[in-house]
Amino acid sequence: MTEDSSADLDFSKALERVGEHDPNAAAAKAKEQLDSLNSVTLNIAVTGETGAGKSAFINAFRGLDDDDDNSAPTGITETTTEATMYTHPTKPNVRLWDLPGIGTPNFKANKFLKQVKFETYDLFLIISSERFKENDVFLAKEIQKEQKKFYFVRTKIDNDIRSVAKTKNFDEHQVLCTIRENCHRNLKELGDPKVFLISSYDLGKYDFKDLVDTLESELSENKRFALIQSVPVCSLAMLEKKKEVMEKFIWLAALSSGLGAIIPVPVLSLAIDKTVLMTFLISCHNALGLNEESLIKLSERMNKPLSQLKSAIKSPLALAVVDKLAIRPRTTMTKPVKCLDDLLDAKFIATSVMNASEAFKTTYTVLHGALNDMINDMRQVLQAAGLNE
Repeated sequence: MTEDSSADLDFSKALERVGEHDPNAAAAKAKEQLDSLNSVTLNIAVTGETGAGKSAFINAFRGLDDDDDNSAPTGITETTTEATMYTHPTKPNVRLWDLPGIGTPNFKANKFLKQVKFETYDLFLIISSERFKENDVFLAKEIQKEQKKFYFVRTKIDNDIRSVAKTKNFDEHQVLCTIRENCHRNLKELGDPKVFLISSYDLGKYDFKDLVDTLESELSENKRFALIQSVPVCSLAMLEKKKEVMEKFIWLAALSSGLGAIIPVPVLSLAIDKTVLMTFLISCHNALGLNEESLIKLSERMNKPLSQLKSAIKSPLALAVVDKLAIRPRTTMTKPVKCLDDLLDAKFIATSVMNASEAFKTTYTVLHGALNDMINDMRQVLQAAGLNE
């Protein structure tokens, strides 16, 4: 499967990408690829010494607070006694594994990978809240031997900054450089591995987006899509990252919904499968952070009224998705929210769709416009939350 890098993808190129010339066969193939894209599992192992902040990172990555239901338990003592899987709230195919602290009595370094079933994971995040130690280096070398990817994450950066923020001549950039240099000094046996500085309580700062960019570049195509859909929208930069990736797969949803469909749109001579369209739009809605749970978390984190964030959602399609999910935010709209089915019908009826090629182009245009509308809404939400950078 190939990503779409152009907004002007035509029907013949779409057929070519799925390797079929018959429209119905192409639709079936596209639907199969879309299902695979949405169901591929991504297993991320999070490990490190006791107290490094593994659980807090796992919670933050999934958009949860430490005291939420289904959050990973946190504490100053080792709270993880076995490899524990935590699924993403809206993308259950994305799994973060909280591994026991390496070097603890029950998990000696030289037997650690075997005990935690090494082969389960796509990649390893090795976490430390202070300096990386001998066990971290040992683990990285063992992972390297097995030809899997590992990444060093230095957590609790907010604590480091806060501890020196009131000192004379405080320079945050210099503090971060010093922390990074210390990390590299302790990892010199591994060459010059990249170290990502992160605060689990403010993913929008420091190196979280850099970490996501790096993971994305080194994952397979389907797993890359799963990663980007699952990370929280913690900044405008992350929102743009999601937009960039999600736009590349609109053609696949358009091809699978615009051909060989079973649900007709009234007065059209060709069927359009609105179920596929609605599934795609709801998936985008959740991935962009427009769902109720994400808005509540953003409201609490930024200390902004929830109603203020909800009122930033203006586009009819985004409001229709919200309404379909039985969430009714207060808005400045005076008219009732139109249902998603009626809005989609109206968009297709406004265009003459007489053959498969036209159906694909129309569907592509509708989905592209709907995604852009939701992106713009989320920009306004972030602005209302005070996240303008």
